Amino acid sequence: MNSSCAASSISNELTVGFIGAGRMCQALSKGFISAGLVKSDKMICSGIRDDVSDSMSRSVGIRRTKNNRDVLVESNVIIIAVKPHVVKHVLSEATQCFHDEKLDVHKKLFVSIAAGITIAQIEQWLPNGTHVVRVVPNTPALVQCAASVYSNGSHVSSEDEQIVKQLFSCIGYCTTLPERYLDAVTGLSGSGPAYIFMAIESLADGGVKMGLPRDVAQQLAAHTVMGSAKMILETGDHPGQLKDAVCSPGGTTIAAVHHLESSGLRSALIGAVEVATKKSQDLAKSNL
Repeated sequence: MNSSCAASSISNELTVGFIGAGRMCQALSKGFISAGLVKSDKMICSGIRDDVSDSMSRSVGIRRTKNNRDVLVESNVIIIAVKPHVVKHVLSEATQCFHDEKLDVHKKLFVSIAAGITIAQIEQWLPNGTHVVRVVPNTPALVQCAASVYSNGSHVSSEDEQIVKQLFSCIGYCTTLPERYLDAVTGLSGSGPAYIFMAIESLADGGVKMGLPRDVAQQLAAHTVMGSAKMILETGDHPGQLKDAVCSPGGTTIAAVHHLESSGLRSALIGAVEVATKKSQDLAKSNL
């Protein structure tokens, strides 16, 4: 658990609802429960597909519903966890719900994890004065090793920010940045686990090619990535400096590094972050 987690300081009255019952809903809800921050009976998720919602209910233990209104009525914190192209429709439905149910919008906190959708768009689609925070988390929330960045909307209170900070700090690293950086965050850490999974799979394939058993190769690859990341975080050294320390003159590692350089590893990773960032920017434009 992240050392900055302070579960006891969050009110026992806090209820968290997810509009959308996909992978990020599962990762976040399980992370919150594992961190001891929110109990399963204080969470609810809405989803159309029975197979996804049933899987959520079984694996995480939170209540499920097919009606977004249940989430809106019962939750203090409402996490928007649907695909970007659905957000406008969902929030229009929410606005109507607030009107019909005579709910006080100022007592609700909307947290959007929808890629590319801006705070201004969300505030436009919800009643005036709605408290909105935009967060870019990632799927390692499932094992409390997420990397999350949040930005506050124009009506967010210090209490709102504290809730968001505690929720996401309890499932890993969490920091705040101005919203103009969030598309790049999406390209780097939001999409980044997929890049690392591919790297681990490829390293394991290399081990298998050279004769290692598959299970051992995968364990070695995963632990190598985890250990290398931990060295950067705990030593504070530049990755290049740590790389140089492994490359003995005329040794195996420098030969392998030369191959990676020749094959364009750096360029491929930089390009991946770039195209994912631009895709996130395009999602906002397509939802104007």
